[in-house]
Amino acid sequence: MLVYILGVALFALGICVSVALHEAGHMVAAKSFGMKVRRYFVGFGPTVFSVKRGETEYGLKWIPLGGFCDIAGMTALDEVTPDEAPRAMWRFKTWKRTVVLAAGSFTHFVLGFIVLYFMAISMGLPNISDKPVIDEVSDCVRSASTPEEWNDPTCGPADPAPAKAAGVQPGDEVVAINGTPTDTWQDLLAAVQKSEGPTEFRVLRDGEALNLTVDVTQVTRPTTEGGTEQVGAIGASQALMLPHGPVEAFGGSAAFTGELLVQTWQRLLEFPEKIPAVVEAIFGGERDPETPVSVVGASRIGGEAVEQGLWEVFLLLLASLNFFVGIFNLLPLLPLDGGHIAVTWYERVRDWIRKRRGKAAGGPVDYTKLNAVTSVVIVIGGAIVLLTVTADIVNPIRLIQP
Repeated sequence: MLVYILGVALFALGICVSVALHEAGHMVAAKSFGMKVRRYFVGFGPTVFSVKRGETEYGLKWIPLGGFCDIAGMTALDEVTPDEAPRAMWRFKTWKRTVVLAAGSFTHFVLGFIVLYFMAISMGLPNISDKPVIDEVSDCVRSASTPEEWNDPTCGPADPAPAKAAGVQPGDEVVAINGTPTDTWQDLLAAVQKSEGPTEFRVLRDGEALNLTVDVTQVTRPTTEGGTEQVGAIGASQALMLPHGPVEAFGGSAAFTGELLVQTWQRLLEFPEKIPAVVEAIFGGERDPETPVSVVGASRIGGEAVEQGLWEVFLLLLASLNFFVGIFNLLPLLPLDGGHIAVTWYERVRDWIRKRRGKAAGGPVDYTKLNAVTSVVIVIGGAIVLLTVTADIVNPIRLIQP
């Protein structure tokens, strides 16, 4: 239980650090362009402490949920002092304001990449491309007529061990069987299951190509329909995590980052249709593991991952959460940063059109006219947070079912 609590605390701390760095991204970008940053605080509520360095006040507040970066003149409606007016954010070029507004999300993407890079060099990255890389070589293969017998690892004295006898080692990538390329693990399975007797395997080991002769054994195994079938077997399992060296990890982490960003965007598009399932889960329905989770649910899953020693799950969840927040924050909806970016570019396009027509610039957008839309977004967002938090308390998603 203590390990679980530690895992929850570590994941919650990771979220807090991510949010704090999100705001730091805004601050660093704003300062680099010469905008005035009045305050940078981590958390909300009463102030624990603060200190002023130069023109910026830095501090920590009691409620560690979020933070804020107060940039003078973020909109033309913000009050600024006479000395702040020339450096008000709304006076800067469109591209500079866009960079400052997007810096928070960019920070999340960088954090996610750093987490994946650490994974790559320490425990490897998930084998999303289904590479035919060997994880473990079994001591034997044997026939079985029932699922229980098939899953029993006990070996008899006469049971063969084709892969082990041929010198196949963990980490080997099988690139061809009998001259036929095996681009994926499914290709390997198909080739092995229809083979029998001495079979040529071409493997890559530490960058070197080797030819190994594996005496594929035909075994009897149970089928899902309750019968049995004859298939070839060698006694090896697929590596679900692929290790990377420090240099190779940059490319691997970048590729996996792109894959996660695509998956995150797809999940975001599916988000609305998942809400009814969250409501059903609150009232006793089975919780779909594909439904959205709140920071509460994510922290609980993180705690379970640490408790089970599944650090790769913990880190993947933390990276995925950063990617989700980064993409979500760029949606063109106020009060999200993406909403402010959309308004900024609306002003730019509008003024370009007015200039083409020989008219003067239209001036900054009046944000008060957008209050109704902003309020609707806040209410909907608050309702979704309430639903997911409730579901994560009364019917949480679990890594291992009790």
